[in-house]
Amino acid sequence: MSKYNPLWEYLKENRKNNYILSYEEIRNILGFDIDHSFLTYKKEAKEHGYEVSKISMKEKTVIFNRL
Repeated sequence: MSKYNPLWEYLKENRKNNYILSYEEIRNILGFDIDHSFLTYKKEAKEHGYEVSKISMKEKTVIFNRL
């Protein structure tokens, strides 16, 4: 079980085609801030039907697209 499972479940349950989530929204879902390890764990999103298409450090957002 990954520490990011609550985020993957959130994406899967809401079933939107695209998400633009702020770092703050992700923190609210997970209960902690995303960190550099997210770059490794982001591949897990595909197991739940999504891919991480963009991480914006400037805008502090992550874009997810449904596969």
